[in-house]
Amino acid sequence: MNKRKTKRLIAATMAAMATVTATAQIPDGYYDGLKGKNGAELKAAVHETIKDADVLDYGSGSGRTWDGFYSTDRTDDNQVIDRYSNDKRYFGEKGKSVSGMNIEHSFPKSWWGGSENQAYKDLYNLMPSEQKINSAKSNYPMGEVTEATTDNGCTKVGTGHNGYKLWEPADKWKGDFARSYMYMATAYQDFTWSTKSPQALQILEQNAYPTLQPWAYELYISWAKADAPDAQEAARNDSVCLIQGNRNPFVDFPNLMEYIWGDSTEYAFDPETTLCTSQYKAGSGTPTPPTDEDVIYTATFTAATGECTVENNAVPYEGFEVWTRDSKYGWKGTGFLNYTDYACDASLTTPEIDLTEYASATLTFSHAANYFASPADVLSVEVICDGQATALDGINWPRGTNWTFVESGEISLDRFAGKKIRIAFHYTSTTEEAGTWEIKSMSVKGEKLPTGISSAEADRDGFDPAKPFETYTISGTRVDNGNANGIVIIRQGSKSMKIKR
Repeated sequence: MNKRKTKRLIAATMAAMATVTATAQIPDGYYDGLKGKNGAELKAAVHETIKDADVLDYGSGSGRTWDGFYSTDRTDDNQVIDRYSNDKRYFGEKGKSVSGMNIEHSFPKSWWGGSENQAYKDLYNLMPSEQKINSAKSNYPMGEVTEATTDNGCTKVGTGHNGYKLWEPADKWKGDFARSYMYMATAYQDFTWSTKSPQALQILEQNAYPTLQPWAYELYISWAKADAPDAQEAARNDSVCLIQGNRNPFVDFPNLMEYIWGDSTEYAFDPETTLCTSQYKAGSGTPTPPTDEDVIYTATFTAATGECTVENNAVPYEGFEVWTRDSKYGWKGTGFLNYTDYACDASLTTPEIDLTEYASATLTFSHAANYFASPADVLSVEVICDGQATALDGINWPRGTNWTFVESGEISLDRFAGKKIRIAFHYTSTTEEAGTWEIKSMSVKGEKLPTGISSAEADRDGFDPAKPFETYTISGTRVDNGNANGIVIIRQGSKSMKIKR
């Protein structure tokens, strides 16, 4: 079919979508090329799967970008979904641009020299944006802004830890944009990034793997974990697929990024058994649903104490309060009082959190730190279990020289699955440095063990790989022993154990 006929077909399809909600079923075999691969080989296979897209022409009018936005970025009440600002604007006639808004390239076109190629028109990279913030973010990379020069309440623009000019989306959109960046760095990994755009080489490497600089993919993985794909993002993936014929697999498979850049690069990826937000058909011919997560403990400390207790190990005098709470910042720990730095040691500890029925769990929290040379050197988050305190690693720490709240990222509590724990925020200070640590909110989420598996026996003691055993996904589906990836449950006789493959 020639391009012009294809455009007319797309326009007709989109016209029908204006009144009927469409769901794109992933074709059987679409992701077959990904099976059994990991790391660079997996990224190359994803590239081959998604690299060709039948993109719309750029701009406004029938069969062009704004026509696409009418299907991909419009609410039921005709509002434009703007991921860059909180302004409310509404679509008019289908295909027409919306006043005060631009077509924004999340991956700036200057990074490949500005050529109006497929990437220039790719809807996975294009989204409607309010004009002023679009101009302010320029062609900067996406990252964590520590010193903002522009902040419209949704998008910040400024300087990051690395000294780069960056833009940062709101927490509710961070996962969406992270997966968009992963898509672009994979679909167009064969591009030569422009040396005339220094911003491009701040975030990208001239190679097919990893393409994204380590600081970038590590940050985006943490954002994508904290903001998993929701129904709106999955629906946009389906809508763009109906138009372009390709998909964003980082939306379809939330943990695909781990097998390419993250903690699972030594394991083989299997699209038929992994976590999936789409209706991709697994080997059994049935969809693989996303695993449900339970909220085991959650607290907003600006509203309540969360039933936390304070344990003072060392304070300068009786009655000195290291940890206090207020409705603006939540729990605040400091050894600074009356313009004096005091040596203190005190923990803010949650009530008991019961993980006995869970196969895995994660901790997330929002915190800020100021007046520390390096918060990670003097502060810690600990799990108290079986009378022992274990410090957690992998925490995203604030810079320590401002009051900006940052998200901790998803901190694994898997090693404590099947047990009862408490979380302690451990503050220390000296007479030379007594900074302030603020904890605004926190939550612990987990995935339950399959029915019939006792978490009290979920360990490796007594397991004999030479004897028969059964393998289950976290959601309880039995799988072949050789076709299980990620976190699985192994059952042998009366014993069960959780392992990662």
